[in-house]
Amino acid sequence: MSKRFQGIFPALTTPFDGEDIAVHRLRENVAKFNAFDLAGYVVLGSTGECVLLSNDEAERLARATRETAAPGKLVIAGAGQESTKLTIALTNRMGAVGADAALVRPPSYYKAKMTLDVLRRHYLDVAEGAKIPIIIYNIPQNTGITIEPELLIELSKHPNIVGLKESSGNLDYFDKIIPHVPEDFSYLTGSPYILVPALQKGASGAILAVANAAPAVCLEIFRLFREGRIEEAAKRHADLLPLIKAVMETYGIPGLKYALNVRGFFGGPVRRPLLPLADEAKPEIEALLAALS
Repeated sequence: MSKRFQGIFPALTTPFDGEDIAVHRLRENVAKFNAFDLAGYVVLGSTGECVLLSNDEAERLARATRETAAPGKLVIAGAGQESTKLTIALTNRMGAVGADAALVRPPSYYKAKMTLDVLRRHYLDVAEGAKIPIIIYNIPQNTGITIEPELLIELSKHPNIVGLKESSGNLDYFDKIIPHVPEDFSYLTGSPYILVPALQKGASGAILAVANAAPAVCLEIFRLFREGRIEEAAKRHADLLPLIKAVMETYGIPGLKYALNVRGFFGGPVRRPLLPLADEAKPEIEALLAALS
């Protein structure tokens, strides 16, 4: 069977007007992204400042993304919460406004108690209660929790758990999982640093923050790989690495949002407690974007 979730998905930022969400700005961004051959959009992920949003805000943003996305583009909405009950409820709210799948991070506040058994029960209960497919989100750098390969393999057998966003950047994780998951299970890398190696190991695509600022380059890398032009894909990937480092490590979401501004999209401010990008950093991001043109 073919994988439903494949290709390049930008992990959308959340536009703000002061401290309020700016839904019209999100619509403007998505409308511009529709011109690219993106597989779809991920809203309410880490790049979307999901943990800083209310569930009502999340619903409005997911609805706007679905309504503005071009026909055929998939919408994946973040829905992870700290309780199983609330995760199921938010997942189904996302489904009700048109999300094609929910991206579900593990609960992490009671990290020491998130044993393999606890996480197994959580994800299986979410999968059973959800009205849309579930994509598991492994992002230990933010949650402090790794979905162990043996658990992921077991969960992948559930008919409503259809994919994984793997953001640790650990290629060994791929090796342990890819041979043992169903053929139609979608393995999406969330680490832009390993985009080409991940595709070589069998990833079906990627969910990338940097695709907001450089959608054409990310798509070019994916196209070159699909055409078997691996060395060219790797070279283009190398061109992208300085921007990746800037918006993923050095400056984070404020830097990514400024890159969006430079590209003619709306980046705008971040929500507190995050702080805005320092003015002295702006020329560096402008130069990195110019170098990709």
